[in-house]
Amino acid sequence: MIPLRDTIRSRHFPIMTWVILIANTLVFLLMLVLNNSQLQSFVDTFAMVPARWQTNPVWLVVTIFTSMFMHSGWMHFLSNMWILFIFGDNVEDQMGPFGFLAFYLLSGVAAGLMQFVAFPTSTLPTLGASGAIAGVMGAYVVLYPRARVVTLVFFFFITTINIPAILYLGIWFITQFFSGIASLGQMAVGGVAWWAHIGGFVFGLLLVRRFIFRPPPVPQILDYNAYRDPRDDRPW
Repeated sequence: MIPLRDTIRSRHFPIMTWVILIANTLVFLLMLVLNNSQLQSFVDTFAMVPARWQTNPVWLVVTIFTSMFMHSGWMHFLSNMWILFIFGDNVEDQMGPFGFLAFYLLSGVAAGLMQFVAFPTSTLPTLGASGAIAGVMGAYVVLYPRARVVTLVFFFFITTINIPAILYLGIWFITQFFSGIASLGQMAVGGVAWWAHIGGFVFGLLLVRRFIFRPPPVPQILDYNAYRDPRDDRPW
C-alpha cells in the first residue's frame, strides 16, 4: 500500500515541514557527491552508533540529532520525505512552525534513545528521519482520527481506496512492533531500525498535546439579524 495523500487541508502554509524537507535533501545530495571513502567516514562520524556511549557519550548525543537528517539510499530518502510531506503539514497546522520543529526533533531523540535501549552495544550506524517522522505519524492519529488516507493498492489490479488514517497508521505501527520484537538479539545484522520507529511513534502518540500552541479555529459568528424571520416581529 502506497499513501498518496490525506483528506485534510491545512489552514497555514507548512513552512517548517518544507524547511525540514529541504535540510534532508541537502544532506542527501551531499552524501551523493562523496566518494566511497568519504561517504564511509561521513557515516561513521555523524550516524548514531549505540556502542559509542562507552567511549564518547557526548558525541553519541550529538549524532542522535545529526543522524536524523541522513539517509542510506534513494528509496530510504524518498519514502521518508513523502510520508513527511503527506502528514507533516497537518500536524504543523496544529502546532505552529516552531512547536512542530521542537516536536519533530524530540521525536527523533525519542526514536534514537529507543533504538539505543534495544541495542546498546551495537556498532552498526543508525541513520534516517524515520523515527522523527514516526512521531509525526503518531501525532496525526491523535489529531485527525477521522481523516482518511488515499492509498494506492495492488490486488489483481491497481486502484486507490480511502483508508481511515487510524487504521492505516495502526497497521503500520503493528508491523513495526512485531518486526521490532523479531529483531531482538540480531544486532549484528543491519537493516531497518524498527525500535526507532516504535519509539518515535509512541512519543508522538502520548505527547502530541503538549505541543499544541496554536488556538483552535475561531468559530464564525453568524449575524442574527441576517437570519431573523420577519414574522418574529408580529405582535401576539
